Amino acid sequence: MRPASALALFAVLAIPAAAAPAPTRINLRTKEGVAAARAEWRYADIKLVEVATKDADGKPITAYSYEPKATGPDFDDSSWTVVDPTTLGRPRGGTQICFAWYRTKLTIPAEAKGKRVFFQTVVDDYGEVWVDGKLPRVGGRGGEAVVAGFNTPNRLELKGAEPGKTYQIAIFGINGPISATPANRIFLGETFLDLAD
Repeated sequence: MRPASALALFAVLAIPAAAAPAPTRINLRTKEGVAAARAEWRYADIKLVEVATKDADGKPITAYSYEPKATGPDFDDSSWTVVDPTTLGRPRGGTQICFAWYRTKLTIPAEAKGKRVFFQTVVDDYGEVWVDGKLPRVGGRGGEAVVAGFNTPNRLELKGAEPGKTYQIAIFGINGPISATPANRIFLGETFLDLAD
């Protein structure tokens, strides 16, 4: 290969490939981000309650459920604590084995036109994310709406997102590790919307 040809080839190879544009991120732990999504955060502790059930042989036993069941969009959370988004990283709950709800109703902003919209949060320590009363899940996969692992992001696409569409997000926070009777509390780490091409 002649030196001029080698130089031309090197110049072509040295040109970096065009990177995909980074998604637009709306930080839902800031007042500006919450305003952009016309959202408001609310919080409530969850209580374990005894329920009557039966074992596999039909013998009556006691098991446990929880209250409130705040998964759906029609659940009335108006009496819950309104949370300043800048304090979502502040620990809440009673330590030990405890659970909590974070709820927000958010509206897709105008800049999402023609984009895919993803909701992402990190619950310290585990989280489940309900969207409009549904817990999207696929067996064998984690990291979307269901528990993914210790302080692992929950990231899921808000299907059919378009400007002006509203979603009810309910985050079930779980203190952990459960078998180690944790002394910490529950809080939300990075929580945002990604608007991706």
